[in-house]
Amino acid sequence: MVFTDEPVVKMSNACVFQGINTILKELNFSIAKGEFVFLIGRTGSGKSSLLKTLYADLPLIMGEGEIAGYSLNGIKSKQVPFLRRKLGIVFQDFQLFPDRTVAENLYFVMRATGWKDKTKMKSRMIEVLMGVGLGGAATKFPHQLSGGEQQRVVIARALLNEPSILLADEPTGNLDPEVSDGIFRLFQEINKRGTAILMATHNYDLLKKYPYRILKCENGSLLDSTSTDISLKTVFS
Repeated sequence: MVFTDEPVVKMSNACVFQGINTILKELNFSIAKGEFVFLIGRTGSGKSSLLKTLYADLPLIMGEGEIAGYSLNGIKSKQVPFLRRKLGIVFQDFQLFPDRTVAENLYFVMRATGWKDKTKMKSRMIEVLMGVGLGGAATKFPHQLSGGEQQRVVIARALLNEPSILLADEPTGNLDPEVSDGIFRLFQEINKRGTAILMATHNYDLLKKYPYRILKCENGSLLDSTSTDISLKTVFS
């Protein structure tokens, strides 16, 4: 494996669109390997649209963008699954198949991303579940798990292909504070093992407690705490 100092995300003069509407303009930022970054902003400010652009659910029409070694400019649909093998995506609403066990949910993703060896698949499935504290949950269905446990399954799913970055869209938004703290600590553990994290959040307490870099969507622009003094007082109003 070749290691480089290239950032895992790099956007240059990029614009984020929803249809013909410009959501964010003149984006210039990068995220280093192993960095932890919060993404904040009011509802509708462009956080989810930015994340969708990064995992190629929305096309990058203007500017330059690269993530995990893949150019987002004109990426073809057949290349998107290969890009997403390099990413981990964590959604607020879990998006687990309710009629399949935890193991079957994970195997589905593994088959979709090119895994074929059943022994290796089983070993990796057990490994990621153990890593999120759910070693005994493989045969359970989502409805048999709490919200926090379901989110841990989602994180395990996102880690299957050893991604260079996790993109998390409000991962603790539907969870109570105590469970949210446990999920956040899990993200920190993953980050300490070398995976970069870009986490969209409305959790003001996290921002006050942890001095990670902040990207803030505001009035069609993206502010960066490394170069701008970002006020948190009006973010969530």
